[in-house]
Formats: sequence, structure tokens, C-alpha cells
Amino acid sequence: MLGTFQHIICRAINKQNRRITLVLSYVLNRLLQFIPTVFGVVTLTFFFIHLVPGDPIEAMLGEDALMADRVALEQKLGLDKPIGTQFKDYLLRLSDGDLGTSIYSGEPVVDLISARLPATVELAVTALLFAIILAFPLGVWAARNRGKLPDRIAMTGSLVGFSMPNFWLGPLLIIFFSLWLGWLPVSGREDGWLSLILPAVTLGTGMAAVLSRLVRSSLLEVMNADFIRTAQAKGVSERAIVWKHAMSNALLPVITVLFLQAGALLTGAILTEAVFSWPGLGTLMIEALNQRDYMVVQGNVLLIASVYLTMTLLADLLYAWADPRVRWAGAGNE
Repeated sequence: MLGTFQHIICRAINKQNRRITLVLSYVLNRLLQFIPTVFGVVTLTFFFIHLVPGDPIEAMLGEDALMADRVALEQKLGLDKPIGTQFKDYLLRLSDGDLGTSIYSGEPVVDLISARLPATVELAVTALLFAIILAFPLGVWAARNRGKLPDRIAMTGSLVGFSMPNFWLGPLLIIFFSLWLGWLPVSGREDGWLSLILPAVTLGTGMAAVLSRLVRSSLLEVMNADFIRTAQAKGVSERAIVWKHAMSNALLPVITVLFLQAGALLTGAILTEAVFSWPGLGTLMIEALNQRDYMVVQGNVLLIASVYLTMTLLADLLYAWADPRVRWAGAGNE
């Protein structure tokens, strides 16, 4: 009997160790996929930015600069080398963790990004919280009133929110809340949290629209399950059924989209920051593009791509954590 008990314990331990090994292998494989993806992003960004019309030397010295000054500056910045040599030098620096130096200001790209990153993170996190706070109650409200007036109002509102681009919604909010009512500042970051409201709403509205529709459709699908009907037959309140039983099972697709949207917030922040003159990575990117500052653009794109890839990995991990039925790749035959 003791031998049987020890066998059961050993089997359980081996099974748990195998599961941990599968999880670690999955995470490692996903991390290894970052390398070719990031390399592809770096390569495309490097060559595309060099194909953009405009001359960074002319942007720095002006059209009337002497040819000798232009040649000297090109040699100093390494822009006189063949494009293949410039790309090789960039990859070598990147392998050492060096994002290069700004062509325009001469400052390290890491320092420029570090100075602007807190403002972008503040805006992105606030927009994400706004989207979650708005989307979940709106989606649940629509699902509980399927086919009724509240459902039509919620879904129409989400469709309008999804259809409005940031570069149109932002100025509209400025005109109404800043110029007409005078409640909120027009742009900048000098007025504390008041300056954050309009850009966060602009950036988070589209995400809230997507999430609310997804929450509604996921809840409606789960509400037809057998365990929901069993809970209803037992007399469980509708509120408890929705928030305690149905929501936990409806979260799976919402988690995936939530993290993918969160990763895309940095991309959406570029236009939003430009509209509101928000001193983040978006305005830094636009300034660098106008100045043909190759190194700064490449550093920004690399950061955005890395954040997006990280969010996709977290979405996969949380997806499996939220539903025990989801198996890691290769674990289905346990």
C-alpha cells in the first residue's frame, strides 16, 4: 500500500514537472520568435526611412549651406557611406544595446526616448483605464438588454466611437470642451490631470468601442450555456449570474483583444499626441520624421514593436491562465 501511495505521489510530481517544462518551453519559443520579428522591423524601418524624400543635412544646415559644410557634416554623421555599410554599422551598435545618436541634436537616442516615455506611458495607461471602465459596463448593459433600446443605444454608440479617427475626435473635443465651455486646457501637459482628460478620452474611445462589442458578444454566447441555465434554475440572481459565472468564462477573447489593443496604444498615441501637443514619444516621432532624424525614428519604432510583441505574449499567457481547459502547445496529450 505504501508503494502504491509513493507511486501516485511520484506520478503527480512528474506530471507537474512536465507541465512546468511545457510552459517554460512555450515561453522560450515565443521569446525566440522575437528575434526574427524584431530584425524584420528594424530592417524595414531602416530602409523605408532612408527612402523618405528629404535630406537630413539640408534640414540641419538649410538650403543655402556651402557644399564643403554639407560634405563635412555627412562624413561626421556617416551618411556618406553606402546604405549597406550604414545598415551594418547600425546593427553592430544595436547588438551592443546602443540605439545611436540623434542626427539633429547629437543626444543619445536612449536619453531622448527616456525623457519622453513617462508622458506616453501616463497617457496610454489612463486611456486603457478609461476604455475598461467604459467598455465593461456598456457591454454587460447591452447583453442584458439584448434586442432592446439599451442594446441598440450601446451598440450604436460603440460603432460611432470606433468609426471616429483620433485626428478628428481630438479637435472636436478641443472645440467643445476647451474653446466653447472652457473647462479643459487645449493642449500641453502643464495643467496636471486636467491636461490628460481630453487626450486620454480621444485615445481610449476606439478601444472602448471594440471592447464593449466584444464583451457583449462573449456574454451572449456564454449566457446560452448549460451551467448558466442551471444557475438560473437554482434561483441565482441575474447580477450574480452575469458578473460571477458568465463574465469569468466570457473573458477569454476579451483578454486577448485587450492586450493586443494595449500594445497598439503606443501607435495610436502618435496622432493623439500630435493633436494635443502632448510631450511624449508620438511628438518625438513626428519631430524626428520632419527632421529626417533616422536614428530617433528607428529607436521609436523598435520600442513600439517590442512593446507590442510583449503584449501578445502576455495575452497568450493570461489566456491559458484564465481557462484551465486551454492547453499549452504539446500538452494536449497529458
